[in-house]
Amino acid sequence: MIGVVLSGCGMDRAPITSESEGIWDHFFVFPLSWLIIQTAELMQGSYGLAIMGMTVVIRLLLLPLFLKQHKSSKAMQKLRPEIEQLRTQYDMKNTEEQRKMQQEMMSLYQNSGVNPLAGCLPMVIQMPILMAFYFAIVRTEEIATHSFLWMDLGNSDPYMIMPLLAGFAMFLQMQLSTRNMPTEVAGQMKVMLYIMPVMIVGAGFALPSALSLYWFTGSIFMMIQTWIINRNERRADRAEQAVSETD
Repeated sequence: MIGVVLSGCGMDRAPITSESEGIWDHFFVFPLSWLIIQTAELMQGSYGLAIMGMTVVIRLLLLPLFLKQHKSSKAMQKLRPEIEQLRTQYDMKNTEEQRKMQQEMMSLYQNSGVNPLAGCLPMVIQMPILMAFYFAIVRTEEIATHSFLWMDLGNSDPYMIMPLLAGFAMFLQMQLSTRNMPTEVAGQMKVMLYIMPVMIVGAGFALPSALSLYWFTGSIFMMIQTWIINRNERRADRAEQAVSETD
């Protein structure tokens, strides 16, 4: 989704080659473009399968970062009631009171072994990789000259099927992701639950179908990943509850 926004912000969309200049193009976008081409050759020239395969591989490589971010987010959620209680104890309009509250919160984080910034670093690392892969798809000339299933990968889907599938998959993925969130957080995400899929569909109508295929594959992968994580967490919670009842 970041790529959708940036693609409309004047970033270079010229064909990417080994001669492309600049740190971003030469060290981020071109290597991924080269990998797409090599993967397509292994798949008998299917650039559609190459995009899908590369999407899965990149998501798998980013999985440890995602799990670290998820773990940090869950830890922060557990502390939310205590944090809210601290906020009610201090006058937020008073500078001295604010300072005391911040000290109390830092003490709470330290005692719980939680770093409030730990969830940000994995996201910062993931963003450039996903952005680079987006632009590798957009700027690889070979993709634009190939087709996959009913689609010309270099043009928008004439039947609008893939953009709709991508939007629907995004909706299901976000719905699954918010299912185990606290009610307050899930409520804040509710607007995005509808806006993001609409943006994906709208972008898919205007942009090459290769991107809709990428978004669709990524959302399906994230759905499976989220389902597995949620299932494992439910099992762990049940096991922990069983142990506590035994004690």
